[in-house]
Amino acid sequence: MTNTIYVLNGPNLNLLGTREPEIYGTTTLDEIAGDLEDRARELGLTIDMRQTNHEGMLIDWLHEAQAEGARAVLLNAAAYTHTSIALLDAIKAIRTPVIEVHLSDPKTREHFRHLSYVGMAAALTVEGHGADSYRLALEAVASGTV
Repeated sequence: MTNTIYVLNGPNLNLLGTREPEIYGTTTLDEIAGDLEDRARELGLTIDMRQTNHEGMLIDWLHEAQAEGARAVLLNAAAYTHTSIALLDAIKAIRTPVIEVHLSDPKTREHFRHLSYVGMAAALTVEGHGADSYRLALEAVASGTV
């Protein structure tokens, strides 16, 4: 096992900072990555931050995380959280722990966002803390919680 944490981001997260800032805030994904890299360094960890709008790519990256011996995966699957049985199966198929991450709290939003396929297999869920959700998830890995 390495000290690398994969941070995988799903559809439309490339638009953070401008997309529905009243829900997701004004912090961009690049800003989150920079802050997370700094915190990871302080914790003796390395992050590998990625974003895609394609479900299959997220699945490939989950498989890669295990193959490369990643310590954990922080996964913000965005809308795929609520629709992708394929992601659920991929998380169940790997031994690498996955932490589900959300900027907002899906349970306080539209009814269709209350179901989380990702959460059915994730070791932990961190939600509703804005950009800090990523940092809190990273710190959970560093502390041994996951």
